Amino acid sequence: MTMADLCRLSSDPLYRSFPCLSDPARRSSLLLKVALVLLHIVCAGVLFLFDGGFVEKARTEPWYTALYLLLFTVTLLQYFITAYSSPGYVIDVMRAVNEQNSLFRDRTQQRQPATSKSGSLVISVDGSQSQSGGSFVANDSTYWAKMVIDLYPPGTTLRACTCSYCNIEQPPRAKHCHDCDRCVLQFDHHCVWLGTCVGQQNHCKFWWYICEETALCLWTGILYIAYLKAHIAVSWWKDLVMIPLLVFMLISLIFLILLLLFHSYLILTNQTTYELVRRRRIPYMRGIPERVHPFSKGMCRNLYQFCFRWSSIYELEQLPTTQELEDKSRPFTCLDALTCRCCC
Repeated sequence: MTMADLCRLSSDPLYRSFPCLSDPARRSSLLLKVALVLLHIVCAGVLFLFDGGFVEKARTEPWYTALYLLLFTVTLLQYFITAYSSPGYVIDVMRAVNEQNSLFRDRTQQRQPATSKSGSLVISVDGSQSQSGGSFVANDSTYWAKMVIDLYPPGTTLRACTCSYCNIEQPPRAKHCHDCDRCVLQFDHHCVWLGTCVGQQNHCKFWWYICEETALCLWTGILYIAYLKAHIAVSWWKDLVMIPLLVFMLISLIFLILLLLFHSYLILTNQTTYELVRRRRIPYMRGIPERVHPFSKGMCRNLYQFCFRWSSIYELEQLPTTQELEDKSRPFTCLDALTCRCCC
């Protein structure tokens, strides 16, 4: 965007009233949000306009329609909650750590470090932190860098990556998003429809949104099929409207189901889309067999950690050691099935 364009936008009263419209990326994201909401309203509104039986059922069995409208409202609400939630930016964690380092450093020095198989560092947004698997003692200027370095196994050839855009040390599993222009913890992908990244802090919200969207699309498709089955060829112009919408919903339903199953698999194995797709290009994933998931703590623990992570808590996961990777790559035996090795 040239200087002349900026001057023109600054003088336009519309852009002064709505600054988000001056940014092409934010304007495109806003238009996609409006389009998605309108699409939901059209698909649901056609039922109330065309299907007299559905309206009559709303009078005789109001609970049925109330449940449908509740799912419709919750789905849109979950969409906006996910779209405007933070995915977990590295810069926010670094600022929280550096601001409160002087306050909690003495407490950290006096605390005996606890050992844990997960080897993770849990940080709250107010800067308080609980440590496992390492001891972090450094001055304020180098505390974050020392903390990130200690997340890598001792003696490894891997080194902490410094983002050339943000100029900060990236902890493991973090990646810079060029659309958001920030480094994201446990970067999964940048969702165009949401207009934001999916990362550590909003992956759970994203999964719930997909689940609710799938249920809504399935329910609406069933209502469309029921109407067309009873009123096909009665009114050709209604069929001309409902049949293309039904085809669109069926295609969307297939995509949503596959997306839901894919992210459920990622959750149970503690992976991200980026790690799965770019496995051979990520330094800390090279040389690890395809069937080995280095950050997995077992399906039950992965699911618990995913579902019950507080929104104000950031977790920096430590890279597994060579011995831990060897244990994970060990073939399963009958004894492992009895001890629930894959679950715990």
